[in-house]
Amino acid sequence: MTSPQDSAHTYTHPYIPNAVPAVRQAMLEEIGAAGVEDFYADIPDGIRLHRPLDLPAPLRSEAELTRHMEGLLGRNTSTRQALSFLGSGCYQHHVPAVVDEVVNRSEFLTAYAGEPYEDHGRFQALWEYQSMMAELLDVEVVNVPVYDGFQAAGTALRMAGRITGRRRVLVATAIDGDKLSRIRDYVRPDHDVTVVPVDPGTGCADLDAVRDALAAGDTAAVYADTPSALGIVDEALPRLAELAHEAGALYVMGCNPLTLGVLAPPSALGADIACGDIQPLGLHQSFGGGNAGFIATRDEERLVAEYPSRLFGLVPTAVEGEYGFGDVAYERTSFALREEGKEWVGTAAALHGIGAGVYLALMGPQGMREIGETILALTAYARRRLAEVPGIEVPYGDALHFADFTVRCTGGRTAAEIRTGLKERGIFGGVPTGEQEAAYCVTEVHTKADIDRLAATLEEIVK
Repeated sequence: MTSPQDSAHTYTHPYIPNAVPAVRQAMLEEIGAAGVEDFYADIPDGIRLHRPLDLPAPLRSEAELTRHMEGLLGRNTSTRQALSFLGSGCYQHHVPAVVDEVVNRSEFLTAYAGEPYEDHGRFQALWEYQSMMAELLDVEVVNVPVYDGFQAAGTALRMAGRITGRRRVLVATAIDGDKLSRIRDYVRPDHDVTVVPVDPGTGCADLDAVRDALAAGDTAAVYADTPSALGIVDEALPRLAELAHEAGALYVMGCNPLTLGVLAPPSALGADIACGDIQPLGLHQSFGGGNAGFIATRDEERLVAEYPSRLFGLVPTAVEGEYGFGDVAYERTSFALREEGKEWVGTAAALHGIGAGVYLALMGPQGMREIGETILALTAYARRRLAEVPGIEVPYGDALHFADFTVRCTGGRTAAEIRTGLKERGIFGGVPTGEQEAAYCVTEVHTKADIDRLAATLEEIVK
């Protein structure tokens, strides 16, 4: 077998058609390049590698490659193979079979981009998704999904910064560490992020501390999550909106859309911009990769003008009285403005939007209410049942929780040790949030027996 290191000019990679020497040479001649090195002439010599990447030789047959990939994938253990109580942003929910049936249709699965005149079905499907999300969120405008909820939060905060012309972002509720890191990365260098610690006794927003932080008058947005990273639905959310608006800031709220069959939407709590992840709406966990983010606002020009991502709507056609589906206010996007765009937007997670649209259509208002009530009831039972385990505390007892909740280990074992013990017994335990604390989660896929098994196993480990 000839390796690329031995003969870089004659080697043909089995997976890359353009590696065929004759094809590569024809392409170089067509554009007038002497060699592939011409493409890298602008890269400073000091940061170039000057050697081939240290990669294994490619497997040359499909059978070998299939066996290799199956071996790698076989090392994973999914949440369908073990009893899982993991949440914190990627949740185990039942995905109706019809969702997979629709999103795996070739006309959706393979449609990367397109324009209204050539891709009517995909554009209409996304318009239907946006319409149902708008109804769920009680707003008029929802974007085509971006990469994930973390990016949606970062973009929503950048939108607030552009509208207000201010620099600081204030986080008022408990926030997931990974999410906070992503937000900080996404809004810099234009914005600074200040996290106001929550009340340690209640886990809820500290209104006095938020008021003090707003006194400087430089805040672009107050950000809150519902439920928070602690799983708490904070009663102070409407008051945070008042404080933000009194200070001339916008109020941005992240939310789990699956709660909205039983809880008030962000718009009803005073939010100017809502954002979040649609993963709970019929998207598989995909080992942590099944995410897509939404942004939602009122149909207000100053808000809509700051969306960097695509918006689909009904647009008139050349035939009077007929309408089609297409981009709305296309001129504000980076697709139209290129380097002058407010914010670059790359590949959308549009396929996930179609999946979420199918899920919402299947569930309907009554289904969303029933699943929300089920999760609230199971969360309450899990918190009450685990609190009975010696050596385990479940703090923030008076607060309403949805899906996620905190477990505090007081029996001498650390949260990481308990998680390891659970894994050895076929249970995925909580995500450690401190030495003695972890975030656990239940959804509609869990049963009372599942929760009782978790409690009994914790008692066995902790004692």
